[in-house]
Amino acid sequence: MTTITALRVEDIRFPTSLALDGSDAMNPDPDYSAAYVILETDRDDLTGHGLTFTIGRGNEICCAAIRALEHQIVGVSLEEIAADMGAFWRRFTGDSQLRWIGPDKGAIHLATGAVINAVWDLWAKAEGKPVWRLVAEMTPEELVRCIDFRYITDCITPQEALTLLRQRTHGKEQRLERLLQDGYPCYTTSAGWLGYPDDKLRRLCQEAVDAGFSYLKLKVGRDLEDDIRRVRIAREVIGPDRQLMIDANQVWEVNDAIPWVKHLAFAKPWFIEEPTSPDDVEGHRRIREGVHPVKVATGEMCQNRILFKQFIMREAIDVVQIDACRLGGR
Repeated sequence: MTTITALRVEDIRFPTSLALDGSDAMNPDPDYSAAYVILETDRDDLTGHGLTFTIGRGNEICCAAIRALEHQIVGVSLEEIAADMGAFWRRFTGDSQLRWIGPDKGAIHLATGAVINAVWDLWAKAEGKPVWRLVAEMTPEELVRCIDFRYITDCITPQEALTLLRQRTHGKEQRLERLLQDGYPCYTTSAGWLGYPDDKLRRLCQEAVDAGFSYLKLKVGRDLEDDIRRVRIAREVIGPDRQLMIDANQVWEVNDAIPWVKHLAFAKPWFIEEPTSPDDVEGHRRIREGVHPVKVATGEMCQNRILFKQFIMREAIDVVQIDACRLGGR
């Protein structure tokens, strides 16, 4: 049996604001930071590592929240967690006093994400495989046991989830082989930070193309004329056959988002990310209807599975962007 014996947390920050790396319409001067968790065990060769992401000020608050959760994890066995991750997650987030400063939102939920991410890392290391393979090789029954279905059963029940997963087991081995052979598609935002001058934007777009990226994301939302010029540059460099996405980082009102995206539609963006408040389900639904065929993506700042349930049930988004650092590690 493997028992978690200690939790350590590190406050790690990088001065990315100096070069405007990570800058966008809502966050013009971020210092990319992490509240970093190390879970120690009674095995010298086994530790779990996880983090939650911030952009500078407030990182210390997440670190303090992580320390407040220590009593919920120290002394727990890995076998207990692996037997029923969903039940463990409910217990971990269910402290009757800490829950008051959530529940399932805010700094305490960011802290939860860091610890739970470390738990997943620990579990995968104990099995001798990366986290993605640990999850990919689970049976439908094992996957369903990893989920706390509380508050979402009006959308999907455990039995319904089990049925869906069982229906999709056919071809699983072939999909795993294809993943190992071809890799998993991803996008880059390395060229798209809002503070970059045009020459740097052009150069970094070309570098992304040369590196093999087929998807590139650009920050927008501060100034319409600037956005028109910048998306035109990006589209010229990456060509017509690659996907260009745009991200407003929640800066627009609903009534501003629709015409703004239409002004940028000439560049054929695949999606607009976070066009308005991350909590505004009805606002996203209206924007989605108004900017079609441009898709709507959100989730980076979506706080919990209950909000995702509403976005999906109200057909308010096309692309679900789950952030394990914010979503309590789920």
